Amino acid sequence: MNRTRDNKPHIGIFGRRNTGKSSFINALVGQEIAIVSEQAGTTTDPVKKSIEIFGIGPAIVVDTAGIDDVGELGEKRIEKSLQVLKTVDCAVLMISENTFEGFEEDLIKTFDNFEVPYILVHNKSDEQPLEDKTRIRVETITKAELTDFSAREKHNLEKVIASLKNTIPESVFQKPKLLGDLIGKGDYVLLITPIDNEAPDGRMILPQVMAIRDVLDNDAINIVLKEDQVENFFKTSGIKPKLAITDSQVFGKMKDIVPAFVPFTSFSIMLARFRGDFEAYLKGTPKIGELQDGDRVLILESCTHQVNCDDIGRYKLPKWISEYTGKKIDFDIVAGLDKITRDPEDYKLLIQCGGCMVTRKQLWSRLKPAKDAEIAISNYGMAIAWVNGMFDRVTEPFRKVYA
Repeated sequence: MNRTRDNKPHIGIFGRRNTGKSSFINALVGQEIAIVSEQAGTTTDPVKKSIEIFGIGPAIVVDTAGIDDVGELGEKRIEKSLQVLKTVDCAVLMISENTFEGFEEDLIKTFDNFEVPYILVHNKSDEQPLEDKTRIRVETITKAELTDFSAREKHNLEKVIASLKNTIPESVFQKPKLLGDLIGKGDYVLLITPIDNEAPDGRMILPQVMAIRDVLDNDAINIVLKEDQVENFFKTSGIKPKLAITDSQVFGKMKDIVPAFVPFTSFSIMLARFRGDFEAYLKGTPKIGELQDGDRVLILESCTHQVNCDDIGRYKLPKWISEYTGKKIDFDIVAGLDKITRDPEDYKLLIQCGGCMVTRKQLWSRLKPAKDAEIAISNYGMAIAWVNGMFDRVTEPFRKVYA
């Protein structure tokens, strides 16, 4: 099965130092891909490895530092390890020598907080088998599966893999639809792709490339134009596209050029349905019209890039929202996966970019604190559509799917 970065399961390996986390990874794949040492703390920072697990297929495993690391540097390593929970679909908690105490209990609480399913593996059973008292203690804390295991002898390896397969959410293995439920064989799809200061030199941005590939995968026909070619296309071609997709920042120019009979949306809204929380975005976007003087809005960029005066998230979107509302609004911009320093309750609205550079899990984890605090959330494309008076029109193609 071909799997994209999104629907390859991401598996985090957690536990104390020297419980055999790296040896466990090597046992999973049947080769030495992780450094193994008798010295505790060999793995210092989370390390991603792309592997093939027999019975599961392609996967990404993340080897983390020990949760019992010490010192100021050790605390930073632990913090980095816990940040991994925002990116993984499943976790493995490694224990050994029948040690299951406060560190492990706290980690299980953290798994539950991040809504990450997990299994427990008692490693080094060839040196010290799992004792009944340890099993009973584990069972009083969690219902997660516990397996006695030996990375050296690969004892119970098949059982561990089966447990992993049963624990990884089924949704991870399902290929989400980008456009496939909107278009079909032979349909024309118009892609409006401005070439401006934000367009990478000599190539297209990732959402545009994703759309082009998905159109081809569905045996439909791509028509790729710059925004200044669209009006002439509709006047002269005689083609009625099944769907038109534009860059959100030219909504204002395109709303009177793309005929009303053509279903119309943006690359950002396409990604909002594919990777984000589309229903929450639909509900939260109208809150833009309720913003008042002194309200604070958080804008989240999921990637880091060189900033220029045409930047949508840092300049254009705050400007457009301020002009639309006529209010004095404070904007915070956080890039990449940088820490959000303010409490979610400080914000009236959170606006998330399309998230083309992160996985669905990463994006949902990023939104979770705001959703838990019942803060309205929106998406770049939807927010831009709202201030241009096009929200209903450009979300309609996907609303029909949900109806």
